[in-house]
Amino acid sequence: MICEFGKTGDAEQASLYILKNSAGMEAAVSDYGATLVRLLVPDKNGNQKDVVLGYDTAGDYEKGTCHFGATVGRVANRIGGASFELNGKSYRLTDNDNGNSLHGGRDYYNKRMWKAQDADERSVTFLLDSFDGDQGYPGDVKVSVTYELTEANELKIHYLARPEEDTLLNLTNHSYFNLSGHDSGDILSHEAMIAADAYTRADAASIPTGEIVPVEGTPMDFREYKAIGRDIEEDYEALNFGQGYDHNWVLKGSGLRPVANLRSLETGIAMEVSTDLPGMQFYVGNFLEREEGKGGAGYLRRHGACFETQYFPDAVHKEHFEGPVVKAGETYDTTTVYRFYQMP
Repeated sequence: MICEFGKTGDAEQASLYILKNSAGMEAAVSDYGATLVRLLVPDKNGNQKDVVLGYDTAGDYEKGTCHFGATVGRVANRIGGASFELNGKSYRLTDNDNGNSLHGGRDYYNKRMWKAQDADERSVTFLLDSFDGDQGYPGDVKVSVTYELTEANELKIHYLARPEEDTLLNLTNHSYFNLSGHDSGDILSHEAMIAADAYTRADAASIPTGEIVPVEGTPMDFREYKAIGRDIEEDYEALNFGQGYDHNWVLKGSGLRPVANLRSLETGIAMEVSTDLPGMQFYVGNFLEREEGKGGAGYLRRHGACFETQYFPDAVHKEHFEGPVVKAGETYDTTTVYRFYQMP
């Protein structure tokens, strides 16, 4: 089903594509920003809960600054100094985060109209032509993002891109999840688990120093389930710099594999995150202020948790980090899966 989703400031008509399965899940995604707007999941009593923060119209997303449900590119997270070198040439990016470039600068992918194709009740693909010099990056790139809702209660997000010149690519989704419901308050009582023995240490501007730090004995240890709020106020450098969790974890394993879980004891809804990428930014909305969301909900600090699968931040400047460089004619191809289930 396709619904109107309001107009942008340029009078472009946005649409909402509704995906459903027979297990009671429903996802709504928009061609404005290739954005996940709504995600309905049955709770332990069989009632549907909308578990992602968001807005009511495309115009609200256009004005919003929190990246709710956003497709982020060309390069998610931060590049130090808002510049990089590739093949002996220097490239200058937009400085939009304390002298660094964050989520592609200010001309965000999630502030653009994408072209929808192959839409049916289970999946939809969004296309974007990113031109040479877009956001400061080299090369024309054709980008596609496919959302698929499966009978196994999985929301699969498949990213494909093919550059005509060597460039950087690191796409992610920036949904804020609250498994008690998007309008239910903070997620500090949610329990999380992350399959990572280490995280990338960062400076006060959230740029990795290059150090890989073991989580053992630190508040960053999520190798077993624990409440998000248990250690979040500890006097620890990373938490002080990020005002809570806002860091890249070094994920165990390779290929498409489960890397994280989140669960709400209140609703019984649990989520498993799978990816084929090496890192994941776990961010718990430390910088959310009063933001008017769907249905007039007021979103405040730590009302949602993001699981942004990715190459490590600032990897282009760290030789020992797996890099986001994609050669001309090669295909950038990565998948992230959010699977929902009831707690045992």
